[in-house]
This record gives sequence, structure tokens and C-alpha cells, in this order.
Amino acid sequence: MLRHETDIAPAVEDKIVFKTLSGLLTVTRDDKNLMTLDFPARPPEPVMPPSDAKEALSAQPISCWKARDYLFEFSTEEEVRGLKPDFARLASWDQAFGVIVTAPGREVDFVSRFFAPRAGVPEDPVTGSAHCTLIPFWAERLKKTVLRAQQVSARGGELFCEAQGARVKIAGHAVTYAKGMIEF
Repeated sequence: MLRHETDIAPAVEDKIVFKTLSGLLTVTRDDKNLMTLDFPARPPEPVMPPSDAKEALSAQPISCWKARDYLFEFSTEEEVRGLKPDFARLASWDQAFGVIVTAPGREVDFVSRFFAPRAGVPEDPVTGSAHCTLIPFWAERLKKTVLRAQQVSARGGELFCEAQGARVKIAGHAVTYAKGMIEF
């Protein structure tokens, strides 16, 4: 585990606090082995979509929003799953970091996918930062603060979300794929 007092505060039991440019970000592990991230909320505002949105996404969204990322709303989960984005077109959009697509879910509150080809990530499998926008968006629409989500990328993942005003909590199961130690 990386330990440097200016980057990461000491771990307390099953909690790590990161000191970042966005402020303090915490990760906790509960008794069900869920990892919970506590992030600032990024509620989106409605905007006009880029003129080539339909071509870039391979389908017509029903609305367009923006915070750090564009957020495109679709009517059905099937539409979101079936998108075949034109990554070159998405990469040409310089008004946002990435592109979130979302719709109501069949078995969860909402589904999503996240594309960031400008950052070298055509599609991210499960994206915590996108949920900083998705959670306030769907909490307002569904009039509830506790939500269940699924990112429907090829690998995908289930997320347990909570809107807490200026903050959001994003929980999910994590898998250790590497361990290491850095010494200074």
C-alpha cells in the first residue's frame, strides 16, 4: 500500500483517505466486502448536443446534459447496450472529458456506459467518476436517493449508489488483481 503523507492519509481500519486536488476522497470496506467511494457530486445541466451526436453514438439520444462529461439519455437499456460509438468522432469533441450514455434499467434503476477516447480509453468497464454525474441525475428523475446501477460494458459491473446532496457514495465489489509495495 502506498504511504506518503502528502498523498494518502494513514489507513484507519478499513478506510483510506486520499488527499487530492478535489479534496479528501475516502474508500471504505464494509462487512459485505463492498468498497465504498465517497466523491463530490457533479450534477449535470441540460445542453445542446454536438451536431453529430446521432452519428457519433449510432443512435438518437432523447436528451443531452453536461457536467465534466457529456451525458446522453436514451429511452431503453437495449439502446445503451446496442450503441456502436464512432470513437474518432467522440475524440474530436473537445468540450468534455468523456461521454456517458444512460437509460432506465430493466432490473436496476439505471444502466450506463462510459467512453473517453480523448484520454486513450475507448470504453471504461466500470467508471466511478461517471457516477458522480449519473447519481444526482437519476436521483432527481426517480425521486430517490438510494439507487442500484449497472455499467453494461463488455466486462461491466453492479454499483450501489447513494445521493447525499453535494456528495455521492458509490459502492461495489472489487477484485484484487495486483499487490505491491513502494518504498521511498
